[in-house]
Amino acid sequence: MTTRLKGVTVAFGHDIREDDAEWVINAIKMIKGVMDVKPIESQSQDWIIESRIRMDIRSKILDILKP
Repeated sequence: MTTRLKGVTVAFGHDIREDDAEWVINAIKMIKGVMDVKPIESQSQDWIIESRIRMDIRSKILDILKP
């Protein structure tokens, strides 16, 4: 028996402008069975989380490279 899905989440590789994303949103809406597409705005918390992850990765890389 095949597992049933109620939806999927799509994430962009980087934040894009709302008007630039319009064609992607419209394309997804045209897929058979898609009921709705709702954009999610980026927030300052996203930037903070991204910065912390970047700093953590840099720290780990430096720990590896230290003699």
